[in-house]
Amino acid sequence: MVGGMNRRTPPRELARDPEAWPEAVIGDVAAATVQAVARALAAALRAPRRSLRQLADGSGVNRQAVADLLDGKSWPDIATVARLEHFLGVPLYPAAGEMRHTHGNRPSRPPRRAAEGTTK
Repeated sequence: MVGGMNRRTPPRELARDPEAWPEAVIGDVAAATVQAVARALAAALRAPRRSLRQLADGSGVNRQAVADLLDGKSWPDIATVARLEHFLGVPLYPAAGEMRHTHGNRPSRPPRRAAEGTTK
């Protein structure tokens, strides 16, 4: 599960093949969502050939934050995605039903251990 201390692991590192980012297979739904945002952002930058600097200046989002999002090295917050979407005029966050799902792979938590002295 991503959140809290688990956000130390970048989204791309949760992929089966991190070097294939942003096309890698990812079983974690949060990392897959960041991957979808990164793909949409890359496409939005290619269309009118915008640079990272132009995007940063226009959106108010730090250029390195944009680069890290594209590379799967960070967990962007909703404010960052909203600012990017507003400047670009395109949705980046995947709509319901747009996420690629891998059959049977769901985000998982480490199995809970039974408390000492109990049987399970």
